[in-house]
Amino acid sequence: MIDYAPSNLLHADLRIDGDRLMRRIEDLAAIGPIDGGGSCRLALTDEDRAGRDLVVAWMSDLGLSVTVDAIGNVVGIRPGRTDGPPTMTGSHIDTVRTGGRYDGNLGVLAGLEVVETLERNGIETNHPVAVAFFTDEEGARFPPDMLGSLVYVGGMPLEEALDIVGIDGAVVGEELERIGYHGPAPCPGVAPRAFVELHIEQGPVLEAEGTTIGAVTGVQGISWTEWTITGQSNHAGTTPMELRRDAGHVAATIAVQVRDLANRLNRQSVAEGRLDRQVGTVGQLNLHPDLVNVVAGSATMTVDLRNTDESLLSGVEADLARFVAEMAEAEGVTIDKRTLARFEPVAFDDRMVETVATVAERLGHSVRRMPSGAGHDAQMLARICPTGMVFVPSRHGISHNPAEHTDTEDLVAGANVLLHTLLVLDAHPLESGVPSDGEED
Repeated sequence: MIDYAPSNLLHADLRIDGDRLMRRIEDLAAIGPIDGGGSCRLALTDEDRAGRDLVVAWMSDLGLSVTVDAIGNVVGIRPGRTDGPPTMTGSHIDTVRTGGRYDGNLGVLAGLEVVETLERNGIETNHPVAVAFFTDEEGARFPPDMLGSLVYVGGMPLEEALDIVGIDGAVVGEELERIGYHGPAPCPGVAPRAFVELHIEQGPVLEAEGTTIGAVTGVQGISWTEWTITGQSNHAGTTPMELRRDAGHVAATIAVQVRDLANRLNRQSVAEGRLDRQVGTVGQLNLHPDLVNVVAGSATMTVDLRNTDESLLSGVEADLARFVAEMAEAEGVTIDKRTLARFEPVAFDDRMVETVATVAERLGHSVRRMPSGAGHDAQMLARICPTGMVFVPSRHGISHNPAEHTDTEDLVAGANVLLHTLLVLDAHPLESGVPSDGEED
């Protein structure tokens, strides 16, 4: 393992420029503004193109060599003393429809700030340093989420990804061409030496504990499913209750069951002293014909299930599927299932987690080792290289909301942890996917 004595933090007094970081955050947030101070830059829209153009311009201003691949991922590389795979950081700049200004953006812009800090201080790294932003991380327009990073690591064929149809009928490949980001670089991309992503927590734990830095241990498994319920549209006043084939009632009952399943599993986890927690969400529910005096003839709904334990996640999926089948038979409706996304839980290597945690402690910050409840590009990069994440607090745990906020001092703390984590990784060889003992490269 690396000796983390304070003298071994190279350039121990080096810090990023917080004002410069905040200016970039504000400038990017001004693209696609919405009420409340947030942003809407759905993937591959005109707003996303404008955000991409701004970040690429910043990359070019810093002298980075910028490449765009065939799924629209953008990578800017600063050369090192030697050629070869870079030490990479980054995240995404697309948002949900009601996005805040830090989700994803912080990781990309802090990466640029790291590069500028190295440049202004004349620091040459052993290896190239790359800053990346990946296409359609949110999955809010084109499922699944983390689409760009999934293709980057070879988890989905490029041709399949380019044919994905979005919620508005747009097609990924056509939109990439339209906005000018269907690039020439091949997919899958080059595996980095290591990948570190800085991100807001998007949950309440760090703030509640008064902790500054989260050293992320892994990412929950995610299951997204769309259920389409087909019954019979009929008059709300003349159709007896026992003769209804009410798609709205079935959808509502499934929604309640999702919550009940999660609560039941969590009570069991607490009773058995386990740390895993199940969450379940019905995020979309559309009825047709959607009229006050008509029994709904059809309903389309989404169910989002997440757990850090794959066996438990698979179990709750199976429990819900059985319940849905029973409802279909009991209510005389048909129910069709479409999988939107399915990713198993990801555990980051313990030694990468300790790299982040120990660097943060050496910089004087309180640290908590914790899993992520949200999906991130890092979980995809973990398939091909040693990967870690740095969390900073989210006020009241609010995210995907214009009220999303992280205090400036916490943003700066996270960026400095990112800076020094990248320097530590650059200064040591990486063997078997983790920092190892040995002389500097």
